Amino acid sequence: MNNSNTDFAALVGSRICHDLISPVGAIGNGLELIEMSGAASGPELELISDSVGSANARIRFFRIAFGHSGAGQGVSLSEIKSLLADVEAGGRIGYDWQGTTSVDRPQLRAVFLAIMCLETALPYGGVITIAHRNDLWDLSIVGRKLNIDKDLWGDLHRSEKRVEITAGFVQFGLFPPTLAELGKTLFMKEADDGFSISF
Repeated sequence: MNNSNTDFAALVGSRICHDLISPVGAIGNGLELIEMSGAASGPELELISDSVGSANARIRFFRIAFGHSGAGQGVSLSEIKSLLADVEAGGRIGYDWQGTTSVDRPQLRAVFLAIMCLETALPYGGVITIAHRNDLWDLSIVGRKLNIDKDLWGDLHRSEKRVEITAGFVQFGLFPPTLAELGKTLFMKEADDGFSISF
């Protein structure tokens, strides 16, 4: 995948997220009005509300991971932590963000793609820890029964791929060119009790 294809994919991602975020947000606002009016309540409404919240969080996450990201666009620390907390609320994976500053959007895009790659290794849930020190990102995971697809992860370093990228693993196709655009090199380390990457 060359840079022009990466840029086009980012524009498509931005368009899809832009078009979805408004109606999902409107559904959430409608639910709040229903709750305030007392017209309906109960587990059904709570389930819908939780689902809308989860969808909203994922769209916001995808907007950064797959959307267009111009240099100089920063994302504040509070916004990053709030977003990850919202994503965490809808699933079995926790996110421990240890950074202390805002992050340039192109850098955050790479981090979010890395998070999505690591999520595939946690089929039963777990925790992803994200640290940033001296311009180096360190991401590590712990969880029960890690599932590290060695061919899929190995393809991140290979020019000739062994695994065909499907929709569920599109992040693995976008991650390497995103790192290349940032001038970064990926390192991986597997241990008995976890797995980590840095770039």
